[in-house]
Amino acid sequence: MKETGKISKAVIKRLPRYRRYLEDLMKKGVDRISSNELSNLIGYTASQIRQDLNNFGGFGQQGYGYNVKALHAEISKILGLDKDYKMIIVGCGNLGQALANYTHYYKAGFIVCGMFDINPRLVGLRINDIEVMDYSLLDEYLEAHPIDIGIICTNKGSAQEVADKLVAGKVKGIWNFATMDLTVGEDVALENVHLSDSLQSLAYHINHRED
Repeated sequence: MKETGKISKAVIKRLPRYRRYLEDLMKKGVDRISSNELSNLIGYTASQIRQDLNNFGGFGQQGYGYNVKALHAEISKILGLDKDYKMIIVGCGNLGQALANYTHYYKAGFIVCGMFDINPRLVGLRINDIEVMDYSLLDEYLEAHPIDIGIICTNKGSAQEVADKLVAGKVKGIWNFATMDLTVGEDVALENVHLSDSLQSLAYHINHRED
């Protein structure tokens, strides 16, 4: 694997899609695939695929294409999926509980270790065998347990305070589902997820389809 210069966010966002399709091909017993065949499956142009992968060394061979298993392994390594990540969830309403119960994350090495909420009706509840703790214990927990990723599922008004606590607790990344963009230091990776943006984009495409 060889990275050349700074990789654009657009390229990084496409890598999980490549990996997902390669995983499906592996399950079907496909050993190799050309960029044209991958293009037909994924929807990106063959040129785009080659350009994206060339950022990391290319991996393909002229006249052979890509070894599916090897490319899947390389993309997994690029994305950092060759190791496990410890996560906590702050905000244990419907979304927080759904994320804790989504076992695919556990299979991929994203392990929910703790859950926190301020609602006394949720504190003490066990979700996927994880006990919801009182939010007041968050600082103490982070001091005693190194955490890689903090997941924020709180309301808009609490999200930045939670982010600040997570940053102070030395988390390496924040996955934010609150309906606002957060501000963190450059040493913490941040992914703001706006479900409503995705739904509104879908509405646009519904209403602007060609006949």
